Amino acid sequence: MNNVVSLPLPAAVAAARTAHPPRIALLGTGNVGGAFVARCDALRAAGVPLPAFAWLSNSRALDPCVDGVPGLALERLRAAPPHPGPWSPWVEAESLRRGDILVDASASDLVAGWHGEWLARGIHVVTANKLGAGADGERARAVARAQLEGGACYGDAATVGAGLPLLRSIRDLRAGGDRIRAIAGVLSGSLAWLFDRYDGRRPFSGFVRQARDAGYTEPDPREDLSGEDVRRKLLILARAAGIALEAREVAVESLLTPALAAASHDAVDAALGDLDAPLRARYAAACKRSAKLGFIARLQCNDDGGIRATVGPEALDGADPLAAGAGTDNRVAIWSDRYRDQPLLIQGPGAGAGVTAAALVDDLLRIVAGR
Repeated sequence: MNNVVSLPLPAAVAAARTAHPPRIALLGTGNVGGAFVARCDALRAAGVPLPAFAWLSNSRALDPCVDGVPGLALERLRAAPPHPGPWSPWVEAESLRRGDILVDASASDLVAGWHGEWLARGIHVVTANKLGAGADGERARAVARAQLEGGACYGDAATVGAGLPLLRSIRDLRAGGDRIRAIAGVLSGSLAWLFDRYDGRRPFSGFVRQARDAGYTEPDPREDLSGEDVRRKLLILARAAGIALEAREVAVESLLTPALAAASHDAVDAALGDLDAPLRARYAAACKRSAKLGFIARLQCNDDGGIRATVGPEALDGADPLAAGAGTDNRVAIWSDRYRDQPLLIQGPGAGAGVTAAALVDDLLRIVAGR
């Protein structure tokens, strides 16, 4: 199966296709949304046919993109004054028709909660927002049901691995009758970059600031350091493998100290120094074992039906399949009936607005082409 939907794409596209040409609507104009618009503009300039933009929106305003140039709409939105009331994406999406493509480049739980509603209306959803399929199980099941009801596509390649063929590979294995037995991986490009750069001599907090300023972490780096982002990604992978994993079943070891976790948004930068002593101790302990530190997600499915899911820092010896890789690389090992003794390994860049936006565009093009 394709990584865009949970049913064959041609059938889904045929069900959602109407007489009018599809249009694109973008929710979220931050780093990823901006990179998505830039990539669409570049492809259009290169002669690649893309649907027209109906509108762009962020929590400040909506721009109907009447001039047909999303880059200009993006500039206007970013300069718009704050909206006095709450963001209401469901109102904005009322203008969309069956067959249109809504791109969610936000990190909003409110927006993700509407994915199922839009899919049921036959509106395709392409998303980098992990809070659709990576939130509570009922929401994830609602998204899956809505795809069937509305005949629409759910492009989620950007939610895990920034477009690496992780979800597609897992779904293809299942479609071929294989059973996923275990998944382990470096699923956070930002944490991969941090542990790759950290040398035990310079403060870990300094590297966190560098990663944040480079756009590798969320604007509030605690989202990454807490392990919650990795938990969501593990939930998405598990559900793609047919395992009904719930968030409460994933044991997460956070890097955050209690003081850093409780700090106000304005006090986060000053509190990052709390990370330095604990990470220095972890690094020293790993060095004594000639091991490499990594932030690892693991899912193990036992023959008796038991499931063990963990997220947190680990010291990896040289023989571990996850010990290789550098920079922002995601590296994921998949064990199945087919890959029982030696796992299938998938590796590549897993952080940054550019690669995430590219994954959104890839899913968009697959939907338009009916692939």
